[in-house]
Amino acid sequence: MHTVITRFPPSPTGYLHVGGARTALFNWFYARHTKGRFVLRIEDTDSVRSTQASADSIFEALEWLGIDWDEGPYFQSKRFHIYAEYVQKLLDTGHAYYCTCSSEKLDAMRQQAMATGGKPKYDGTCREKQLCKSNDAVVRFRAPLTGTTIIHDVVKGDIVFQNAEQDDFIIQRSDGTPTYNFVVVVDDITMGINTVIRGDDHVNNTPRQIMLYQALGAELPVFGHLPMVLGKDKTRLSKRHGAMSVTAYRDMGFLPEAMINYLIRLGWSCGDQEFFTREELIEKFSLEHIGKSAGVFDMDKLLSLNADHIKATPPRSLTPHLLPFLKARGYAAEEGHYLDQVILTLNARSKTLDEMAEAARFYYEETVSYEPAAADKFLISDALGPLTLLVQKMETLSGFTVAGLETVFLSVMEETGLKLGKIAQPVRVALTGKTASPGIFEIMEILGKNQVITRLKQAIRYIA
Repeated sequence: MHTVITRFPPSPTGYLHVGGARTALFNWFYARHTKGRFVLRIEDTDSVRSTQASADSIFEALEWLGIDWDEGPYFQSKRFHIYAEYVQKLLDTGHAYYCTCSSEKLDAMRQQAMATGGKPKYDGTCREKQLCKSNDAVVRFRAPLTGTTIIHDVVKGDIVFQNAEQDDFIIQRSDGTPTYNFVVVVDDITMGINTVIRGDDHVNNTPRQIMLYQALGAELPVFGHLPMVLGKDKTRLSKRHGAMSVTAYRDMGFLPEAMINYLIRLGWSCGDQEFFTREELIEKFSLEHIGKSAGVFDMDKLLSLNADHIKATPPRSLTPHLLPFLKARGYAAEEGHYLDQVILTLNARSKTLDEMAEAARFYYEETVSYEPAAADKFLISDALGPLTLLVQKMETLSGFTVAGLETVFLSVMEETGLKLGKIAQPVRVALTGKTASPGIFEIMEILGKNQVITRLKQAIRYIA
């Protein structure tokens, strides 16, 4: 059996969006599942729109997703000598010819075809003229005039195209630059690509590419065309649906594992399972389970899945992803036991890393900022006595543990006759500034004796 070789060929004319990332992931996981190879190719023949900044942003997004490549990145702009060689091969074998029809003549040709109900295509004027190379000549592929071209698609099934509907398309412009369909085929042949998984917006390009493979005497790759990703309103995915750059999701606080999990599930399934680790996807991914219907991008589902991955990720593995959000807020956070404990109190209640970093504010701020409504309700004169008693008892507490703190609270409850809630809520606001937080005893153990007593005294002064 041949080694599976897939590829991802983005154009560096902008950022990597979620649709492109999904295509990259399908190719990468299939290569990893089959122990094959994954090739990265930058399709930058559009010199006007292609930029190095866009290429760099694509690399950055792929690296964040953990998509590595076995070969490349290859740049089409550095391969023009190879394309010229293959153009000559087609000319030498009679599968291509020079054409000198002017743009005006081509326009008239199309107008006439449409006027008679035909398809606006090249009519083969120069097909048999045996013209020589000249400054104004393009090179056209000599397409078959009869018969059919069939895509044996592993996702969509067989798709049949009538050759009479195709025309003699250009493979090299008059300035010597090659065209998209031609360079894609040459690249895939010379790079040994034998599995092409891409969006179904490429279906109409495929018959032309198959003709080129056949003319060059090359074996056809396996084709699989993925249904597109739609917004919740079932229209083509756009920015208003969430079609932002992949790195924008990183900056919003999504984990790469969650993004991968979500994008793979947009069009692929494995029973009813929703949550996958990277290792599980490598083990289970196959082309046979790619669906035929379009995936619908749902931000709420992505958020929910991200929350699940945050909760499932060990603190030490989560730390590198969370630290940038903590440092952006000016917190003196660093890897270690303290941050591990902070994460364990917040990971079950955070949908994004940004949300988690905001919730961690009270762990790092020197002086607690009280939410006005929380302070007005709980930092009142009735709380002065219980807070003062707590401080007195904590100052003599030797072991500042959950068990020891529970004993202190029970003692204050007995002396004041108050229930736990009447004591715990003022303490919660004193320590966090808010009425909702992780468990009060967990918080106190993490903050430590000195910090807890300092904050309780601050609250007492506030009330007084």
